[in-house]
Amino acid sequence: MKKQVICSTVFPLLCILLLFLSVEAQTCSPSGKIKGKTPPPGQCNQENDSDCCKDGKWYTTYKCSPPVSSQTKATLTLNSFEPDGDGGAPSECDNQYHSDDDPVVALSTGWYNNGKRCLNYINIHGKGKSVRAKVVDECDSTMGCDSDHDYQPPCPNNIVDASKAVWKALGVPESNWGEMDIYWSDTD
Repeated sequence: MKKQVICSTVFPLLCILLLFLSVEAQTCSPSGKIKGKTPPPGQCNQENDSDCCKDGKWYTTYKCSPPVSSQTKATLTLNSFEPDGDGGAPSECDNQYHSDDDPVVALSTGWYNNGKRCLNYINIHGKGKSVRAKVVDECDSTMGCDSDHDYQPPCPNNIVDASKAVWKALGVPESNWGEMDIYWSDTD
């Protein structure tokens, strides 16, 4: 009761700031771990410098991602959505492959939100530029190290896994493709 009185009468701006900071500080905790196993020969596609699971290594899994805002901080990674690309199977949203010349992305499990962002567009901001990209797949944060996931580890919970077209549109030199800090938001 005392806190409410102080917030409403004495320090309303401070209280608003504290509320904002507590929302910003919300985190997504790991949901578990999976044990890696060495992929069968030739079964882990390392195009775009993708990692392959290591035998006996423990990988963190997540069922959530950080909260989405008008400027959601994320890590942009490189993925091929083409047949025989490092993305593996056809995209979850439409069961299709997509050209690396199209601006398409896969989102970490929490942001993918059980497919609710499927075939919708997001805005990606990085290096002073922005690009509009279509969500076509999930970057699975809950599972990995198996044939369904091309023997790659689970995605971290803050990934926007993007086609070459996204990297080009952001003006990133090809020699720097791979991983980059970005911000993204849903389109209106």
